[in-house]
Amino acid sequence: MDVNAAVAAAAAIAGVLTGVIAMLAFRWSERDQKRPTRTSLHTDPVLPPGVDTVLSVLRSSAVVLDEADTVVKASSAAYALGLVRGGKLAIEPMLGMARDTRRDGEIRQVELDLPRRGTGRGEALAVSARVAPLGSRLVLLLVEDLTEARRIEAVRRDFVANVSHELKTPVGALSLLSEAVMDASDDPEAVQRFAGRMQIEATRLTNLVQELIDLSRVQNDDPLEDAEPVRVDELVAEAIDRCRHQAGTKQITMAAGGTADLHVWGNRGQLAAALGNLVENAVNYSPARTRVGIAARRVSATGGDMIELAVTDQGIGITDKDKERIFERFYRVDPARSRATGGTGLGLAIVKHVVASHGGEVTVWSAENQGSTFTLRLPEAGVARDRASQHPDPDLDDEAGTTESSPYEPLPAPEVLP
Repeated sequence: MDVNAAVAAAAAIAGVLTGVIAMLAFRWSERDQKRPTRTSLHTDPVLPPGVDTVLSVLRSSAVVLDEADTVVKASSAAYALGLVRGGKLAIEPMLGMARDTRRDGEIRQVELDLPRRGTGRGEALAVSARVAPLGSRLVLLLVEDLTEARRIEAVRRDFVANVSHELKTPVGALSLLSEAVMDASDDPEAVQRFAGRMQIEATRLTNLVQELIDLSRVQNDDPLEDAEPVRVDELVAEAIDRCRHQAGTKQITMAAGGTADLHVWGNRGQLAAALGNLVENAVNYSPARTRVGIAARRVSATGGDMIELAVTDQGIGITDKDKERIFERFYRVDPARSRATGGTGLGLAIVKHVVASHGGEVTVWSAENQGSTFTLRLPEAGVARDRASQHPDPDLDDEAGTTESSPYEPLPAPEVLP
């Protein structure tokens, strides 16, 4: 009997201990669930009805603070920008705005530059922060990332400034030359000389306006709307014919070769303009009695075969410093020489946009006083449509438009065209 009583007493004590432990565990679980975490911050029930739904569809980063400056709710974008850390608002100027708004109920807005997370280069994020009261206890902070908008605005501003400068030069020259013609009305030789200069400046102005139109067109138009299979041989022949007169004047040999019967898919006019610009540059920047070659071949690549079109010259070459900028609008390796040849500084920018919109890329190899090779890589007809539709906007990728320079082994010796 004593043994049975002891066993019963031990069982009762064990039951009581189990109940106590279960109760403590339940209380501990409740307290742990009330602790603010990133997940709970997104679903805290203290928000007014409907606010959670509204904040979830906003494009801005949203943070809701209570009277103790604790984050009640924060969107994923707010965490990504580094606005919230450890359940607190990490940006002191925004926290100060929130406190002021909680005190007087005034809506406040300010633009700030924030350090970019994960980089040590001092890059900044441009943001616009707006703080407003949310009910009687809460404060709502909305943050809009303005970095990309500012970059695009800077690009447009620089472009307008460059265009204005480039247009001002020939227009100013025409004005001065017209005055010179009037003053030299009794000197036929002077009139003829000044009139010749006026024709040169008028031609330069016409070329500049036309290339601005071409650049605008290739940036805004979708080349696949009027796409068709384009024979590479025809593009090469058209580019050579376009520059035959300039080449003949300088006794430059124009040559073409490589693999025959290749096709790319795209806008014929844009592709012809891009290749023609490369050939024209090769002729303009090559000394007399040299050689310019154009060659095509098929190369294997991930996602489908690519067609390479290489334009090689024996010109002055390009320095490593200049290679990083040659695809920028209006950038000239040699400004004096470009003006002498009528260059506008837009040709390579047009090439970059045309090739990018067709799902390809352009690379350059060059050595000073040895020449240059510009290589267009375009998807072969059949895979070009998918490749082009996946290619990003070249302006948003890299405004400077510089492609990574890489050595390029020249193609087999081309045959001289008649």
